[in-house]
Amino acid sequence: MDVNKFALDWIESWNSHNLENILNHYTDDIEIITPMIKMALGSGNGNLKGKTAVSEYWKKALDKLPDLHFELYEITAGVGCISLFYQSVMNKKAIETMFYNDEGKIYKMIACYTD
Repeated sequence: MDVNKFALDWIESWNSHNLENILNHYTDDIEIITPMIKMALGSGNGNLKGKTAVSEYWKKALDKLPDLHFELYEITAGVGCISLFYQSVMNKKAIETMFYNDEGKIYKMIACYTD
């Protein structure tokens, strides 16, 4: 996987607010772990699994945050994973670690944010 290309495309997809483009980065059985789930859905334990559930969450989040714009600061890579450090929503900085398969699709994502 070309992590630089992936990171730039991922940021561009989010900044476009095009849910289909965003979802193209993920497997059907994607698992996401993020405290933002509670903010967008008003409930939950911070964990969602499956592209349908994740898609519904992200649609609600994009609707609630129409001015969403990410700014990429750093890209780091490990074995089968990439971590992005970026300016996120609500003036928070985020580090998002994504684990990818042989096809370069993300199957698990863990996000952490500054307060």
